[in-house]
Amino acid sequence: MNSSAAPRLPRIAIVGRPNVGKSTLTNRMCGSLVSIVEPTAGVTRDRVAVPARLRGRRRRRWVEIVDTGGIGIVDRDDLGPLVERQIEYALKTADLILWLVDAKEGITPLDEMVARRMRGIGTPVLLVVNKTEGRDAAWGVGEFHRLGVATDPIAISAQNGDGVEELYDEILTYFDEDDASDETPPVKSMMRLAVVGQRNAGKSSLINALAQEERMIVSEVPGTTRDSVDVVFERDGTSFVAIDTAGVRRKKSLQDAIEFYADSRSHRSIRRADVVVLLFDVTRKLSAIDKDLARYCIDHHKPIILGANKWDLVTDLTPEDFREYIDDQLPSLDFAPVSFLSAKTSKGVEGTLQLALELYAQANMRVPTGELNRVLQRALEARPPSAGGHAARVRYATQADVRPPTFVLFVNDKKNFNKDYIRYLENRLREEFPCKEIPVRIVLKDREMTAEEQEEKGE
Repeated sequence: MNSSAAPRLPRIAIVGRPNVGKSTLTNRMCGSLVSIVEPTAGVTRDRVAVPARLRGRRRRRWVEIVDTGGIGIVDRDDLGPLVERQIEYALKTADLILWLVDAKEGITPLDEMVARRMRGIGTPVLLVVNKTEGRDAAWGVGEFHRLGVATDPIAISAQNGDGVEELYDEILTYFDEDDASDETPPVKSMMRLAVVGQRNAGKSSLINALAQEERMIVSEVPGTTRDSVDVVFERDGTSFVAIDTAGVRRKKSLQDAIEFYADSRSHRSIRRADVVVLLFDVTRKLSAIDKDLARYCIDHHKPIILGANKWDLVTDLTPEDFREYIDDQLPSLDFAPVSFLSAKTSKGVEGTLQLALELYAQANMRVPTGELNRVLQRALEARPPSAGGHAARVRYATQADVRPPTFVLFVNDKKNFNKDYIRYLENRLREEFPCKEIPVRIVLKDREMTAEEQEEKGE
């Protein structure tokens, strides 16, 4: 691992009362959908922090944008105090605060409450008047002067992008010049680790233990996390990204649009992860949801750690018993390692991270072409494919990619290789090469070998 930590990005917190467009502005500044946007007050609960490259008219710079829950939120799950704690932390650690208000609704009693709070903060505050689409809304910007912020209100439309370039110019005056030619983020993560599972399996507790700070709201209320939240953390100067996800539910149980989008983002998080921790509450039986998530990970060839969380509460089960139970319930994941941990007490968390690094290394493995063909030839001889009397042959094989290790097999006829036989070949490849605990991918192609391929294979 790298011994020197990357410099911290300037941190910009976006705050305001509920439903003024904080998540819409976050998405606009980051150029992607990182926060759920839904016309329901209190959608955002956790601090959502993500790097963004702000491009003004004269300058550009990498910063970290922090989306927060609405100040003064009344949460339907009684999580208001926990949301407030996240907001308070965001305010204390920010280098600049964007206070968002709504031009269409004008000044509300909640805005005045936020104003009193902003006056006691030593951090610079920019008053940003959102939803200025249309002439009438734009005319009302001036009334926000009476909220008492030192700078002039900045009119924008986070939805349409109007005025955001001018906002970026104002933001960038608060920070040192950045190298405009550098088009990559100053902090590169070594690995993206997604934590998925049922509601209340302990995912947010595991993220907090990895980050070694309270980044996610942890509550006994199932479904506390709604967004898929990227949390950057470091070990020995190397940055990682842990992706906290909403607890997955059966489709028929999704209550509203918020839960629908949270569910879809959990699956998207699996697709963009390098390694997935499929977290179980070991005090409960595995459910159909766990099995569906496992199948989704396998279908996308993701390295998986089976996270046996709350292991400290188990008294009548040994690790061997649980492994046997897992193999019975998830036979297609018999190669995946199990990590026994307690996210709440942090026991086993560092071991889980080290295990994830091992799987990540396996997923980046490359195999020499000659050795690959020799292993496949031995596998074919040990168990010839059943092809209904036809000679099934692998003419040539090569590794095409990593993450996952992807092997292209040029065969005489793809129809001669059924799913069971492909699974047999995958198992043989895992046995022979240093990728014993991860999925591998085999792609079949019909064609004759060229003279160069014959020479490389050694024929």
